[in-house]
Amino acid sequence: MKAQLAFGLGALSTAGKLSSDDDSMSDPPVLSQAALSKQYQTCLGGPFPKATPLLPQLRETIRKDGYRIESLTYETEPNNRVPALLLIPDSATASRPAPGIAVWHQHNGEYHLGKSEPAGLAGNPMHHTAVALVREGYVVLCPDALCFEERQDPTGKLKKGDFERFEFLREVVRGRSMAWKNVLEMRRAVDYLAGRPEVIASQLGCYGHSMGSTHAWLVGPLEPRLKCIVGNCCLPSYAAIEHEHLLHCFPNFVPGWHPFGDTPDIAALIAPRALHLNFGEQDSGSPIDFVRKSLPRIEAAYKKAGAAGNFTSFIEAGQGHVLTETMWKHVKETFARHLKFT
Repeated sequence: MKAQLAFGLGALSTAGKLSSDDDSMSDPPVLSQAALSKQYQTCLGGPFPKATPLLPQLRETIRKDGYRIESLTYETEPNNRVPALLLIPDSATASRPAPGIAVWHQHNGEYHLGKSEPAGLAGNPMHHTAVALVREGYVVLCPDALCFEERQDPTGKLKKGDFERFEFLREVVRGRSMAWKNVLEMRRAVDYLAGRPEVIASQLGCYGHSMGSTHAWLVGPLEPRLKCIVGNCCLPSYAAIEHEHLLHCFPNFVPGWHPFGDTPDIAALIAPRALHLNFGEQDSGSPIDFVRKSLPRIEAAYKKAGAAGNFTSFIEAGQGHVLTETMWKHVKETFARHLKFT
């Protein structure tokens, strides 16, 4: 892992202890979940545009042992095509559909990688998670996030983080955030996944590591079709970011949200649908003292929703910003529990 790049565009300091006079991540105003969800949408950048036809185009089919990979594109908005890889197990057919899972890739400062890493075609084998899931029988969609792999600057003028900064600022002047753009595109990914004949549209989930985890809990509140959401190693509260002076990647930031809560309060809006979060005790990108302060807020929301058993979390001692075998066991068990095969 490149620790200085794993969470965005700069180096991270070591997690510090919460001081007794730390007043960050204070209790948000008491609002209903519906009111908070509406405020979250407003802070992101307002309503999403009306969905237009996806107009999918198949580019290539790659045969693998026990599954196939379809390389394709679809439109999230007019004239904005997203490249993606769809992994389909041989066992999934129109007559015998399977649950579907979207995998949001990590950041790690590796802009040349996106969908290809979880799909097992490039990158770190640790994160070939879509392959692991398709071998469990799920249909898995891996799209490129904006600024990554095939979605780098088409002019070639801006490289790596400079293009990400450009796209972030382009959304700002439109009164939106990069998170708004990413959530819109993830919702369209769910549109595509739900429309595949090999997929049970009522049994959908998503998974992500690092930035992908952030994407999971960002989209979760605004995509009710996702029955099960799993994030690995990333719930950086704004309190932690400010306390530790962390430079996280641009999609983490929701303008104007501070008066209403912190990032755990966004994740809590997923209730009562299933949510599982993994953490490494030594992960400086999500300082563990702040994580431990965050989790009860999510637990309280699930208890209030009458779904206390639908939120689970796991902190692995001695581990950092990684996906360990034990963490992956929790991922698999969570999907198996909440996405039922028929």
